Order: sequence, then C-alpha cells, then structure tokens
Amino acid sequence: MATHIELARKGTITKEMAAVAHAEGIADEYVRDMIATGMIVIPNNTSRKSKVVGIGKGLRTKVNASIGTSSDIVDIDAECRKAKIAEEEGADTLMELSVGGDLDLVRREVLKSTNLPVGTVPLYQAFCEASKKYHDPNKLTEEMLFDVIERQCRDGIAFMAIHCGINLYTIERLKKQGYRYGGLVSKGGASMVGWMLANNRENPLYEKFDRVVEILKKYDVVLSLGNGLRAGAIHDSSDRAQIQELVINCELSDIGQQMGCQMMVEGPGHIPLDEIEANIILQKRMSNDAPYYMLGPLPTDIGAGYDHITAAIGAASSARFGADLICYITPAEHIALPNEADVREGVRATRLAAHIGDLSKYKDRRDREMAMSKARRERRWDEQFSLGLFGDEARKIRASRTPEKDDTCTMCGSFCALDNGNKYFVQDLQTGGKA
Repeated sequence: MATHIELARKGTITKEMAAVAHAEGIADEYVRDMIATGMIVIPNNTSRKSKVVGIGKGLRTKVNASIGTSSDIVDIDAECRKAKIAEEEGADTLMELSVGGDLDLVRREVLKSTNLPVGTVPLYQAFCEASKKYHDPNKLTEEMLFDVIERQCRDGIAFMAIHCGINLYTIERLKKQGYRYGGLVSKGGASMVGWMLANNRENPLYEKFDRVVEILKKYDVVLSLGNGLRAGAIHDSSDRAQIQELVINCELSDIGQQMGCQMMVEGPGHIPLDEIEANIILQKRMSNDAPYYMLGPLPTDIGAGYDHITAAIGAASSARFGADLICYITPAEHIALPNEADVREGVRATRLAAHIGDLSKYKDRRDREMAMSKARRERRWDEQFSLGLFGDEARKIRASRTPEKDDTCTMCGSFCALDNGNKYFVQDLQTGGKA
C-alpha cells in the first residue's frame, strides 16, 4: 500500500488530504503538493482510524499533549482520563510515553480512549523489556528493538519519535566539548548512548535506518526524528553535540522522504528566547522545510511549578518563526508525573501560545481577533465567550463576580473607559472603521 507521500507524488488527493485542506481553509492541491515535497505530514496509521491532522508549512501550528505511566505511578485509568482531557481541551495529537506497568496494555487502552493520532517513543519500551528480561538494559538486542517498533505500528500508532541521529560520531562531539550544565535529559537518548558505549557498537537505528523506514512505511506512520542530545539547560543550547545531531537528523529526513516515508524533525529543548529563530532557520534550511516538532521549548531554567508558562513563551516565539508542532509542558514538568489538572493547564497554555505565534506567522488570519475586539467594545458578553479560546472559563469568572450594571464588569464598574471615553468619539469609533 502506498504512503501519503507516495500518493501525493503521483498527483492523488486522498480523503485525508482533503480533510486537512477543509479544516485549514486552503486548497486540496496545496496540501497534496506540500506532502509530496515533505513539507506537510499527516500522522496516520492504515490499521487505525483517528482524527485527521495536518502538520507543516502553511497550516495552523499544532499542539501535542504527552501522557504515560512512570516507574513510580502506574494507573491506566488515570492515563486514559488524561488522554480524554487532552482531546477535550483541543490537543491535536497525543504521545503515550509510559515506562511503568504492562506497556502493551497501557498503549492499547489509551488508543481505545481517544480519537487523536497517538505517538510513542519505542526506545522506552525496548529498554524496559530488556531490563525485565536480562536485568540489564544494555543487553537489548536489535531484534527486540525492531520488534517493539513493529508491534507499536501494528497497534495503530500514528507517529514515532525514534532516536536515529545519536551515533558514535555525535557521542564523540559530546565528549570533546566537555562540561554540560544539563547533562543528558532525553530518556531514550541517554539509554541509547549507554547502550552504544557498553556494547562498543553503532546505534542500530542509525546503522539500519532503511529498516526503520520500511517498517513505518508499511503502516504510513510518520517518523519523527528524536533529538536525544537536546539541551537540558539554556547554557547548553546550540552546542556542538545538539547541532551535530540536528545535521544528521536533517540528512536522515531527506533519505526517509526519498524512500516514501513521512518525516518530522524534533528539537531543541531548553533554549534562550533569542536563539529560537536561528534554530528554526537552521532546521528548515537543512531539512528542506520538513515539519519541525518543538519540545517546549523552555527559555529559562528556573520556572519549575510554572513551566507551562515558561514553555508557552517559548512556544509562541517558535510558532511565530515557523515551528509546526509544539509539545506541551505542564506545571509538573521537572517535579512530578502530571495529573489530570496539569494536563488541562498544559494544553490550554500551549494552545494559546500556538495561536499567538500564528497571528504573527499568518497576518491575514486575524478575523477572530477583530470580531472579539468589536464584541468587547460593544460589551456583547455572550459573543465574547463564544469567540474566546476558553469561553467557558471566562463565563465562569464573570458569573462569580457579578457587576452592578450588566453592561460593565467589576474591574472598572462605573469607571468603564468604554462609557467614559468613547462617548466623545461616537462617530469616529463606531462608524467607518476597518472591516
């Protein structure tokens, strides 16, 4: 069966391509052409029907929510509830990142609980299974690794973050550059580095990249090239190891696309605000505009407890400069396994950030902002709630603090500027304005 990128190259517009075009308000042909060039992907799996989502050039910046058990907390029902909350709050994709319990069962139950395209990091399960079987994760075999990838594809996973760009050369770069404030913060990346050093062998995901691609192609799954050497501290951002892995991932993205597999590239982790644009420019140029999946990013290291806000600032900047998919961060980041409330807050903060970025990226898409401004000026409260990104929450806040006059709010009351100032400019401000 042909993949979306192969069909697009033949000129075919699939029902999924048409659905993306309709959702985005753009031409079917544009989506098809961008998929053909590798600039748009549709997380998909031929064995599972899910919500159709387009990620890439010219499309709304999408939001991913991550859930999953830990070695300390295994509650499948809770993870399914988190998945449902993420979907209710408007996440576009979901990643199931469990490392505790029966990982096959967790994944399958989560897949049943949501209509979203679901992604995974197969290295997590592979190393967990090696630890359970051999009591040593470094005894992981190639066949075990590729079996996990195939098994997860069979279950219906739509995209996979696979750490192909970590190889012996990138490890050498890491060693030679010396001290890293944040060390290694990627669970999959750190495990693969440990495996390579313990076995004195090349990463099989890099060495046998064509095998990885062929498995994902069978199911038309998007291959998201993981950044295992991403910075875990802003002082480490854009160091030689991170950039070397980015170079390799961009090369692999080209190879995967040529083989007929949909590809994304991941990055960058912790990064100062002033480096975000350059990082995106680098990735876009080196990958020929492959979709960029941003993790966070986090522009400060001291926001623990409020890292959903920290990341939202980074996400807005990322979306502005061309990022295509943003992975949310919750208030629990760096502290604890997120609970249901954390998931809700993380999705909301990231959706808002992505929207803010899109207002700069697509300056012709501000109709909703204009409508909100007019409704606010004219104090049409119900219309404001319907236009707002979080209208129900706004309605609750207003209802909890009832004003004396219905056409004001308790912030200003009788000192409302819309009453006291605008009356002097009725003709100027109420008529003849921009459409």
